[in-house]
Amino acid sequence: MAEEQPDDSQKTEEPTPKKIEQMRKKGQVALSREVNNWVMLLAGTILIAASADAVLGDLREVLKAYVEHSHDFPQTPGGLHIVLGEACKKILGILALPFIVLMAAAFLGPFVQVGPLFAPELIKPDIGKISPIKGFSRLFSRRSLVEFVKGIAKIVVVGTVGTIIITPYYGQMEHFIGMEMPVLMNEIQELVLKLMIGMLVALLIIAVIDLVYQRMENYKKMRMTKQELKDEYKQAEGDPHVKARLRQLRSEKARQRMMQAVPSADVVITNPTHYSIALKYDPDAMEAPRCVAKGVDELALRIREVAKENNVELYENKPLARALYDTVDVDEIIPAEHYKAVAEVISYVFRRKGKLH
Repeated sequence: MAEEQPDDSQKTEEPTPKKIEQMRKKGQVALSREVNNWVMLLAGTILIAASADAVLGDLREVLKAYVEHSHDFPQTPGGLHIVLGEACKKILGILALPFIVLMAAAFLGPFVQVGPLFAPELIKPDIGKISPIKGFSRLFSRRSLVEFVKGIAKIVVVGTVGTIIITPYYGQMEHFIGMEMPVLMNEIQELVLKLMIGMLVALLIIAVIDLVYQRMENYKKMRMTKQELKDEYKQAEGDPHVKARLRQLRSEKARQRMMQAVPSADVVITNPTHYSIALKYDPDAMEAPRCVAKGVDELALRIREVAKENNVELYENKPLARALYDTVDVDEIIPAEHYKAVAEVISYVFRRKGKLH
């Protein structure tokens, strides 16, 4: 069975950084097309204001040269093809810089919104993208309705702004008649710039509103259910029950190894009931006695039982037992501050066993 998708009412939790990063890798980011369009329009406006005269002048010179010297075109077969090829190269060279600027603007719009992003999953084949049923549902979705309303609003705003800017020119159209071409082009350039600047201001408001809306929708889409939070925590930290069981198994193995070392001890210093610390000392191989086992309560009792079964000496010293338990771990030598007290115990045990001469 397909996994049931949670509805929006269940998504009550804020998205985690991991969820945000996963969505980003899938290409599901808040991207406003209106911001992209506005950046492209801004680049076009700058190009017209800064380089329209130079570009149009260069294009005019190229075309003028071909008109004035048309009689010099080669009459041989293929000659016209060569001439047109050269003309295309010159025109492309003139338009190369504006084209590069517009291409840069096309990349700049998304980059400003989401930063560098590589999402190969977006170009993977997906049968759902060509499914008529899903396509029909997308056509009548809330998002499609919002896009439709936004399109109508753009038409109204752009039409209103354009009308306001052009209206003062309605009564002056006749003065264009008979105007010299360079002057006419300047007039048209000025009008186009006014229109584009007006559009920039109007579309900036629409772009900002759309960007806020896209980010809100994307954030709402990334919200998580309580179960998704639990699942993510388990994946990141591991199942708490499994971790607890692993800790228990490691603790049991460590205890087994410790109890196996008790028979090799020379003495077990006791509380006598609550604490047991088993020490081993080999004067030829050790610089100080080493703790091979320790425990409290039931574990302390078990250490004493194993010690008795293996004829390990039990020595009662309440302060020393408590101090050693707090300051030394298993398989570590005792701290220097306890050398004197432990030396007295080891000497006593060694004398009883005849190891001290």
